[in-house]
This record gives sequence, structure tokens and C-alpha cells, in this order.
Amino acid sequence: MPFSASAAAADRYLWLAPTVRDALAEGRPLVALESTVIAHGLPYPTNIETALAMEEAVREEGAVPATIAIRAGRIMVGLDRAALEELATAQDVLKVSRRDLAFALASRRLGATTVAGTMLCAHLAGIRFFATGGIGGVHRGGESTLDISADLMELSRTPVLVVCAGAKAILDLPRTLEYLETQGVPVLGWQTDEFPAFYTPRSGLRLQQRVDDEVQAATIARTHWECGLAGLLVCSPVPVEAALPAEQVEAAIAAALARAEAQGISGAALTPFLLRRVAETTGGASLRANCALLVNNARVAARIARAYCAVSGRS
Repeated sequence: MPFSASAAAADRYLWLAPTVRDALAEGRPLVALESTVIAHGLPYPTNIETALAMEEAVREEGAVPATIAIRAGRIMVGLDRAALEELATAQDVLKVSRRDLAFALASRRLGATTVAGTMLCAHLAGIRFFATGGIGGVHRGGESTLDISADLMELSRTPVLVVCAGAKAILDLPRTLEYLETQGVPVLGWQTDEFPAFYTPRSGLRLQQRVDDEVQAATIARTHWECGLAGLLVCSPVPVEAALPAEQVEAAIAAALARAEAQGISGAALTPFLLRRVAETTGGASLRANCALLVNNARVAARIARAYCAVSGRS
């Protein structure tokens, strides 16, 4: 019998919550949610509150949430309240991207999946839709450091639609868009013609493709996958009531970058450090914006997942 890597992984490493297993069997809409935002992105108790709010937003839109993490040598797809609390409070939680998955499973460590890691695990579980905050991208100065998030390459190889508020504002947004174009990743503006800038709805970067409702997005996704293509990005701007002025954000980012350089912080530790510093500088306003856009993205992803089931004739 030919060896199938995905089948072997599903048989040995995947654990599906009963709600997820039933939804897959019945063809009902599912939305994957990442866990790095819980373990590394937000402080306690904001992290657990936001995780629960995202799951509830998915349910309110008629879909099933599936928060993903690594625990005891298994890919856990669909976490209960106790597992979410553990991620929100545990120390030394691994940050798991594609390169880290085998290590996290083999070492049986507790791991939180990044955008790339969640996409990969969602695909192994058969989940097509995923909501996050902001994707990773090309870091500022990336033209010389080659510090480019694995999220971008994952979008080019894994058939999952990701709803986000653009790339994190601490990144080089023009180069991130250029990289996505090079990799052939569709970037769809959700009711916008601009690439959102995470904390702010507008970046000044025009998008080539726009969608105005969930049926349009679902139809594009279905066509994309029927053509054998991989990931798609749907960019939903931060809700207006939670958005920050662009000038305030840029000043906070500049100060955070200077502090990171002075302290020699780089690599996987850089993004969490910068987000914390920006939150401190803005008096918590960036944190509130982050939470608002996470819940909003979960809601948008659920609407698209539900529409996809309808246009595909699955439920």
C-alpha cells in the first residue's frame, strides 16, 4: 500500500474533539483557531477571554470552532475550557510552526501553533477555514536579514483560507505583499480595496481583488481549490470603533524596534516583544484593537465557512 504522510499523521497524531469529528462527518462548517495568540500573543486573563469570545463568535455564525494546539504528543483539534486555561497560564509553551511540529510531537511538550503551524494542522484534520489576528510577514530590514515569516510560504503550499486583519503592523507591509504576490497567494480585501494594517484599517497599499460578502469569498475559494491551488488570504480591517490612528501606531512601533535592537532581541522572540512594547506605549489601546479584530475575524471566517458549505452543496 502506498505510504500517505497525511494519512499516517491523521492516524497516529491527530486528536479530534467530538464536536469537530461530528462536524467533519456531517459536512458542517468548521473554523480553525490558533493557540499562539493565547500562549504568547496576549496577557492573562485577556488571552483566555479573547479565545472564548472567538469561539463563541464562530458558534453564533453557525460554525464549529476548532482551536488547535500540541499536547502529549498529539495535535489537539478542538480544545475544552481546561485546555485553553492551561495554554493561557502555562510557562515555556513551545511556539510551533511547520519546522517545529515533529519536535513538539516527539518531545510531548505543550505547544501553541502559529499561523503556519495551525494551517498545516488544520489541513491534516480536513479543515478549510482559519481565523487569526495578523499574519507574519517580511520583517523591517528583511531585505538584508532575510527574516521572513513561514506563514507566507505556508499560504503558498497549504489549501486553507485564512482570515486576518492584514499582516502585523510591526512588519514591512509593502514587501510582505510583494512576497505574497511572488508566491501566488490571492489577497482578497474583505469589503475594502486596501491591505489593512492590523491596528488601523488602511495602509495606503491597494489590493487587486475585493470581496463584499461571504458567498463571493466562498465561491472564489471553491474555484481556487478546484484548480488545485493552495492558500488564500482574506483581509478584514479592524472594526472602526477599535482602530488606532496610524501616526500613533507608527511612533509606538519605532520606539519598540529601537528597544529591541538595543536589547539584542531577534528571531521568534521579536514579535511578542514588539507587541508587548506597543501595547505599553499605547496605554493598552493596541491590545484592545487586537482583541476586537480577532473576534471580528473569527466571525467573518465562520460566515465564509458556512457559505462554502452552501455553495459546495455539503450542508
